[in-house]
Amino acid sequence: MAISEAAHVAPHVADVAQRAAFYAVIACWWIFLLTFWLRKRPPRAREAKRDRTSLIGMFLQAVAYFCVWSFPLEQKHFSPVRPGSPGVEWGVAVLTVAIAAASTWLVNAAARRLGKQWALTARVVEGHTLIQDGPYRFVRNPIYAGMFGMLVATGLAVTQWLPLVVAIVLFAVGTWIRVRSEERLLREAFGSAFEAYARHVPALIPGIY
Repeated sequence: MAISEAAHVAPHVADVAQRAAFYAVIACWWIFLLTFWLRKRPPRAREAKRDRTSLIGMFLQAVAYFCVWSFPLEQKHFSPVRPGSPGVEWGVAVLTVAIAAASTWLVNAAARRLGKQWALTARVVEGHTLIQDGPYRFVRNPIYAGMFGMLVATGLAVTQWLPLVVAIVLFAVGTWIRVRSEERLLREAFGSAFEAYARHVPALIPGIY
């Protein structure tokens, strides 16, 4: 194949890889959202205590998602950093879809395990239990871990590298605020039991935080 023909084929391959990953990520987003919209609502539990500081963290996470959706499909190549060979483009595409699929599963499993204890803002309810099984065996905040995975997968699929980096920083700060807010309530409610759990299970990403 001539050099000019190879140069013509490479952008086409990158475009196909990007769009394949994009539609796969969109499908994962639908499953992600349906996890909360269609889940069976358990009997409403009476709230014992709430910390609205977590709303600040929620806002920062929302801004992070806005950053990665600001420039959909405007990147000139699939890799947010620099263009690569067709193999690299498809490798990043497969990685993107794998992150999105794993994150969707993680959020779905965690939400089902939480049941009536799940809420948008930090709170404990009457009869609140300290869940340590299911996805909570691996990280203390699997829903946030899944949300972070969806952010990264979406950023890889649709945005350029700078908005993705900004989004990751904003999401990290927002998640740190929400985790501290929620775990403050859990420490008050469960004391040494939560401390023992926190010593053995990472908050969000094993080996990092």
